[in-house]
Amino acid sequence: MTSVVKMKTGQDLLTPTWLVFILSLCIYRSQQLVEPQVCKQCSGTVPQGSEVGKFCSSSNGRVVGRCCLANETSNHERIIGLDLSNCSLTHLDNLQEASDALIIDLSSNAIINMSDSAFQGFSQLRQLFLPADITCPGGNSSWDKVKTDEGIRLCEGQRNMCNQSGKMPVHCPEYSHCTAYGPGFFECSCADDYHGYKCLREGEFPALWVFGLLGASTLALSLLLWFTQRRKAKSL
Repeated sequence: MTSVVKMKTGQDLLTPTWLVFILSLCIYRSQQLVEPQVCKQCSGTVPQGSEVGKFCSSSNGRVVGRCCLANETSNHERIIGLDLSNCSLTHLDNLQEASDALIIDLSSNAIINMSDSAFQGFSQLRQLFLPADITCPGGNSSWDKVKTDEGIRLCEGQRNMCNQSGKMPVHCPEYSHCTAYGPGFFECSCADDYHGYKCLREGEFPALWVFGLLGASTLALSLLLWFTQRRKAKSL
């Protein structure tokens, strides 16, 4: 009787250990899966003495590959710094994973040309380091400070393309407001209680009605196809 009790106790102690191991393995795998791909565009990690490295250290960030990630608890890895300097890049791949970055270093690369749209949506970007022969995205007028030193161009202090007086820019339609959308870019967002083409429709968007109708139509079509195909299958 005593030996049976001991065996059960051993199993009870072993089970939580396996559960902890499995849970840790799952967490590790999930972290591996959500690691941003842009951080792996270049081998190595962010150098500690680089501008991105110093920024990451002062911001209490976390270095993963060539990225500095915000040290915060969430399922989304927010990139606040990106260092792809000296990576033998000739063109820029998709950098949208780093659209929240405050500092990006692309210096010491043989980049042939760079489209302004490569940084569309990078409204938080404060410092951008580029090869000296590459102009700042949006042009010099999109930045407070542009300087070139030792083969590196620094674009610093991104300017808000929306006018500073608080009035609506002429490019945005009535009943909308302007918001910054990266160097040289802005977007027009409908004001409260307005939606639709050029924000001309007043009232809240009837999401429940529209998506309800769409869902009902999809369900009806699916049932119709199921019954008709089922009848054909039976006939065969």
